[in-house]
Amino acid sequence: MASTVVSEKRPGYGQLLRTPGALSFLLPGFAARQPFAMLTIGIVLLVQHTTGSYGSAGAVAAVTGVSMALFAPQSGKLADRFGQRAVLLPGVLVHAASVSFLVALALAGAPLWGLFLAAVPAGASVPQVGPMVRARWAAVLGGTAPGETSGKGMSLLPTAAAFESVTDEFTFVIGPVLATALCTGVHPAAGLVTEATLTLVGGLLFAAQHSTQPPHGLTLTGQGDAEPRRSALSVPGVRVLAIAFLGIGSVFGGMQVSVTAFAGEIGNPGINGVLYGVFAAGNMLAGIAMGAIAWNVGPRRRLLLGYTGLAITASLLWSAHSAPLLGALGLVVGLFIAPALISGFTIIETLVPASARTEAFTWLTGAVALGQAGAVTVAGQLADAHGASTGFLVPMAGTLLALATLVALRSHLEPRESGRVTAHGIGHRVPVSVD
Repeated sequence: MASTVVSEKRPGYGQLLRTPGALSFLLPGFAARQPFAMLTIGIVLLVQHTTGSYGSAGAVAAVTGVSMALFAPQSGKLADRFGQRAVLLPGVLVHAASVSFLVALALAGAPLWGLFLAAVPAGASVPQVGPMVRARWAAVLGGTAPGETSGKGMSLLPTAAAFESVTDEFTFVIGPVLATALCTGVHPAAGLVTEATLTLVGGLLFAAQHSTQPPHGLTLTGQGDAEPRRSALSVPGVRVLAIAFLGIGSVFGGMQVSVTAFAGEIGNPGINGVLYGVFAAGNMLAGIAMGAIAWNVGPRRRLLLGYTGLAITASLLWSAHSAPLLGALGLVVGLFIAPALISGFTIIETLVPASARTEAFTWLTGAVALGQAGAVTVAGQLADAHGASTGFLVPMAGTLLALATLVALRSHLEPRESGRVTAHGIGHRVPVSVD
């Protein structure tokens, strides 16, 4: 049964940003988040330039995405156990070196297997900054564990959750457009070089913020009792959401390759950034609306409704044969992605204990990366063989299959304990219905 969870008026973003210590981790954290949004499109544009093949470019990007998907949850586990700084410092150094090596190999005309080998550490070392920032909000607003909140912190935690969702969407606006502009307007390698630089500088500055780093090695519930450590993937609902996020990844990957191929087919490569930017802008605008509205519909129903819209609109992309039509369809597709992403992350709060929540977030971001990796590979092969329009069949297939899974297994998205007081947002404890 659907129910409404509406508390007092949500505090504004301005009040949230005035929280002591917030800007010290938000600004470097935003820079260090860019790899997730810039890496794949940067690889596609560079490798396509050096090899002339969208299929080869997509395959190299896919190796990076698979590597990131496999290693991201392990990074989350290590951060929960040893602390964010211990994971970030070696991670950003390895990532910058790996991406630089990949760029050098591509420009030198190295064989494809060499690019594959370099892509593995480049993907495995992508810092999982988004989940880390969420954990820091819980620390600065709610004390040492979710549930240990002051009155002011408790009122700001839902605002922090909304702000993080908007920031994630904004990253997908800025990252691909910036990478595309640099690769097409400066040098084919400029996107990846910038990505590596932002990761290194932003990651080191983020890791240096000791005062806001959450405690590590502790597994506490909201009441301060010990909670047994277990993998987030053991929760059935996390596995269902991971499949849904695979479908979302197929949209990102399919759009990146197919829009690039489409721009080339019509003889206007420069419009690639504009078309993808329109798609990403729709994503961001929907994210802002999701955070600003006091919803009367639970996150599970929002997820199902949003995903249905995503699958329907993604199924129309292949029919676009002009730039204005593709831009309009891309905008609408983007408008449906944010509700699906934000609702999925919200449901995680009701399914997973605090001791495994960072890991759970990284499973979902890893699923997006894996879906993106598969999509760029298949869409690249289709675009090479049959033209750009066939590449858009990948987002259609990915979202339809994921939607079917969501509908069939939606009962697994129920909270761990029906009717209990559970986390909502970041550490905020209120009665929640997932319907």
